[in-house]
Amino acid sequence: MEKIDAFLAEASSLAWGMPLLILLMGGGTFLMLFSRLIPFRMMRHSIGILQGKYQDPNAAGQITPFQAMASALASTIGMGNISGVAVGIAMGGPGVLFWMWVSAFVGMATKFFTCTLSIMYRGKNELGKVEGGPMYMVTEGLGQKWKPLSILFAFAGLFGTLPLFQANQLTQIITDVVLKPSGVVGPDTFVSNLFMGIAMALLVSIIMFGGLKRIASVASKLVPFMVVIYTVSVLFIIFYNFSAVPGMFALIFEDAFTGNAVMGGAVMQVIIMGARRASFSNEAGIGTAAMMHGESQNNEPVREGLVAMWEPFIDTIIVCTMTGLAILVTGVWETNEGNGVSMTAAAFGAAMPSVGKYLLVLCVFIFAFTSLFSYCYYGSKCFTYLFGFKYRRLYDYFYILTIVIGAVVTITSVINLVDTAFALMAIPTMTCALLLSPKVLAATRDYLGRLRRGEVERF
Repeated sequence: MEKIDAFLAEASSLAWGMPLLILLMGGGTFLMLFSRLIPFRMMRHSIGILQGKYQDPNAAGQITPFQAMASALASTIGMGNISGVAVGIAMGGPGVLFWMWVSAFVGMATKFFTCTLSIMYRGKNELGKVEGGPMYMVTEGLGQKWKPLSILFAFAGLFGTLPLFQANQLTQIITDVVLKPSGVVGPDTFVSNLFMGIAMALLVSIIMFGGLKRIASVASKLVPFMVVIYTVSVLFIIFYNFSAVPGMFALIFEDAFTGNAVMGGAVMQVIIMGARRASFSNEAGIGTAAMMHGESQNNEPVREGLVAMWEPFIDTIIVCTMTGLAILVTGVWETNEGNGVSMTAAAFGAAMPSVGKYLLVLCVFIFAFTSLFSYCYYGSKCFTYLFGFKYRRLYDYFYILTIVIGAVVTITSVINLVDTAFALMAIPTMTCALLLSPKVLAATRDYLGRLRRGEVERF
């Protein structure tokens, strides 16, 4: 196991080197400037799109733009915000939050371009149904000679969208908050983690192979409720410790350019950690959201990009900031030895000793399971692109098996594997976005012209 951990750590370090940082952050900055900030100037119009004022009921696709955004956010808001931010602060210090903000603003432009392209260059699967995503953006937009990039994305996507992180963090918080305090388990938690992994796998199996629609419908109603509970809880922690907030913001900005808090002055490592955690949280430039938006019922590509660009803002600028502040103002980032969700649980417990940790357990449970289904959808699209629908069921079995694996392996191994896969997914996604950016800008100018002339129909 130690050799595997070392290999994954080395792979992650190599993948997230300076070239990828330039591709993601530099590429996103280029897209933002190349568009002359048009996406940001059209925010009011994008709200109208979200409200359904421009939704053509006869447009191609399976879901509305709002549903596409909500579905994409379902896989990020939750575990990425609850655990991902804590991992970033534990490994890189408070300054990581600043570079997450930078990545998010840059990521808004990236999401605009990639999700616009997901509608512009949709393809058809072997069943003849319209599908979108980086796999099709590459071949339909750049041509068949670029297909190796499509294959790279789909292959990396098989691993980047596995449920390892969700299973690991759900197991960890149940162990830390429920099992250990009650004396059910001791220091060695392998057996209990294994049983929890098997239980999760069985539950997910029942949902995946049985009444998915009915249970997913219940889950879709529970998630907004959980978001409200989590948001109110975090805001309570922040306002309860409000006097510490200005000092924490000062610490975030100071550490962002010094890296002294955790990294011993390694500022570049703080920047890389911020980019990694932001990418994991909002997935800008990675390409998973483009797979969801490619299914949107929309014949105006620019509209899809305008909807998608809100995701990094909501996910990272708002939700991740709240979680980060809760961890910082309670001081658990300095005293807590845990990583990931354990640190967030410690913050909840410090501010709300009686109920805090249990509220977080409830939120994590719901968020983890709903994101499991979003990730299964992403992974199955990658699998069927590579191997076709004939062996589709094999992927489901593999996916369920990795839930058990995720429950028993270390959080470090999980993070390194997912980060490596995300890095590989970013290469074709960003390459496609940069090479096809003139096409997006031309479509944007055409759409803006029609909008000014009153030629864009409202419904």
